[in-house]
Amino acid sequence: MKINKIILLGYMGCGKSAVGSLLKERLGFSYWDLDHFIEEKSKISIPEIFKTKGEIHFRKMERDYLEKALLEDPLILSTGGGTPCYYDTMSYLNSLEGVKTIYLKTSVKELSRRLFEAQSNRPLLSHLKTIEAFQEFVGKHLFERSVFYNEAHLSIVTDNKSIVEVAIEIQKSLA
Repeated sequence: MKINKIILLGYMGCGKSAVGSLLKERLGFSYWDLDHFIEEKSKISIPEIFKTKGEIHFRKMERDYLEKALLEDPLILSTGGGTPCYYDTMSYLNSLEGVKTIYLKTSVKELSRRLFEAQSNRPLLSHLKTIEAFQEFVGKHLFERSVFYNEAHLSIVTDNKSIVEVAIEIQKSLA
């Protein structure tokens, strides 16, 4: 089966955007970040959607925009960290012809380090002040979400790998 859509999923900070951007260059596919696509099309920021409409409304919007984004072909799509966890999204994605779902699997320790260093860019995490607090927060969320992430066609461990190494591993999986 020819793969014409690559869906990158995993927890925030796992490298979806960086790997997706590099794969775009290497494969010549379009690259979209689902969160940016939602903000561009809805003309409202995701934090504002959460604040004014709530998470349930956002998750419904997210699923609708996911289906719209998947009309692009060929496509590399980075999902939000929670995207796979709602509305049976993993079953839906895995059932589509020509789609390969890829979980960028990163340890709690590595995610916590990355997010702690970049916390100013993540308003959701701004209340966390220590690396230990990050590890507890990330560990809890990753535990809850891993059941969905692990449904991906392919899991790639990203710890101690460069973005290029991860992209090459993905490319090899397509051959």
